[in-house]
Amino acid sequence: QVQLVESGGGSVQAGGSLTLSCAASGYYYIMGWFRQAPGKEREGVAAIYSRSGSTYYADSVKGRFTISQDNTKKTLYLQMNNLKPEDTAMYYCAADSSLSDGWQLLNYRRYDYWGQGTQVTVSS
Repeated sequence: QVQLVESGGGSVQAGGSLTLSCAASGYYYIMGWFRQAPGKEREGVAAIYSRSGSTYYADSVKGRFTISQDNTKKTLYLQMNNLKPEDTAMYYCAADSSLSDGWQLLNYRRYDYWGQGTQVTVSS
């Protein structure tokens, strides 16, 4: 069983920065950050392998967002810089506890545990 609790969302102006955190419990292989804007499908933002630390990013956030983890604290982070209005969404952290093959890393279908979400709003 994995439990995830996000924090750190808020409202910023375009060009600003925010850092999201996700406190985790339980065992997992991969952690990811996803976002969902009203009327849109959930979108994968970034993912990280828990053991190796290998990271993957959506093209839309490369160079602006950084996913990281502190395994001693079992906490996942998403540093978001140069935020744009199109980054506005509910952000979720997720855990893959079973290495669900068949889905790409940024496909929400491979993740079996989800946090409650934290809202990020970027104004122009």
